[in-house]
Amino acid sequence: MKPNNSRIYLSSPHMSGSEQKYINEAFDQNWIAPLGPNVDEFEKTIAKYCGVDHSAALSSGTASLHLALIMLGVKSGDEVFVSTFTFSASVNPIIYQGARPVFIDSERDTWNMDPELLEIALKKRKKKPKAIIVVHLYGMPAKMDEIMFVANKYGIPVIEDAAEALGSLYQEKPIGSFGTISILSFNGNKIITTSGGGALLSNDERLVSKARFLATQARDKAPHYQHSEIGYNYRMSNILAGVGRGQMEVITDRIERRRDNYKFFSEKLSSYNGIVFLKEPDRSFFSNRWLTTILIDPVKSGITRIEIQESLEKNNIESRPLWKPMHLQPVFKNYQSYLNNVSESLFAVGLCLPSGSNLSQKERDRIIDVIDTCLS
Repeated sequence: MKPNNSRIYLSSPHMSGSEQKYINEAFDQNWIAPLGPNVDEFEKTIAKYCGVDHSAALSSGTASLHLALIMLGVKSGDEVFVSTFTFSASVNPIIYQGARPVFIDSERDTWNMDPELLEIALKKRKKKPKAIIVVHLYGMPAKMDEIMFVANKYGIPVIEDAAEALGSLYQEKPIGSFGTISILSFNGNKIITTSGGGALLSNDERLVSKARFLATQARDKAPHYQHSEIGYNYRMSNILAGVGRGQMEVITDRIERRRDNYKFFSEKLSSYNGIVFLKEPDRSFFSNRWLTTILIDPVKSGITRIEIQESLEKNNIESRPLWKPMHLQPVFKNYQSYLNNVSESLFAVGLCLPSGSNLSQKERDRIIDVIDTCLS
């Protein structure tokens, strides 16, 4: 029995028990080298699950996004449009390439990239961007029909940053299957994990094959070590891919549990004045509910999100504010932005609640007790 004050994490890893089977196979067969059967099978499983033809298992979501930009020819001086309401890993690879991010603000329904603002930005720029990176925030699908319509109208390839959205659907189609390239993250706090890892997905076999080549140090086919291009050490190991195979066996359950967390918290807290949850706009949207998020109106509720966060922390419960928009980050302050104040207003009042698929009912009740006390 856990003590009542044991730490409740925002989103901790949740093992199924099957992972050890694949890890043991790798040890028994001495497939400890970076690549092997687990990598091959994990790639097939991920591609099929996401409704695409090909995937490459890589060392992180950031590495996947970096290679995605390289595959689309992003170079020094180019521009890449990207959601401003996201984590910095969605933007850093743009800088790796010497390119310039252009930040696009969110719309209210999903908190993701605003298609209307996207088109306004495209009309105003003298130079077309090399790519558009759309982030599916907290598992909520972006308005992909509208975004793809605008992107196709101007002939711009789309990269889906689905790091938080594995298992989410838009119009019954898996997130990760809309863009020219998509990326996933299997970091320790994601809906499934390989400890550290990511994937690049596409229906274009040429792009995925080239990404695998570059991810393994771009070694040419030759009887000696020969390199004609700059490569990277970005491949996922066979051991970690074994963890991923075990995790994929329980992904349906993990999504159900995360969605049940959202349902539980919304039922308990929605009656309070000034507490708002991010809802699926209509039946076209299915969120994996990676994190359950709330907006706290300090005027209506009589309390700020900072005060709730501090109260949770005093009770050894982890929570965190919504992402601070990238256009407000000191490192990105000099880049162009197209804004409508949505992301800034969400950041000011938003909080992420503990949302792990391994949360017990006692832990969920404990979280509610603290928030109830604050709001009462």
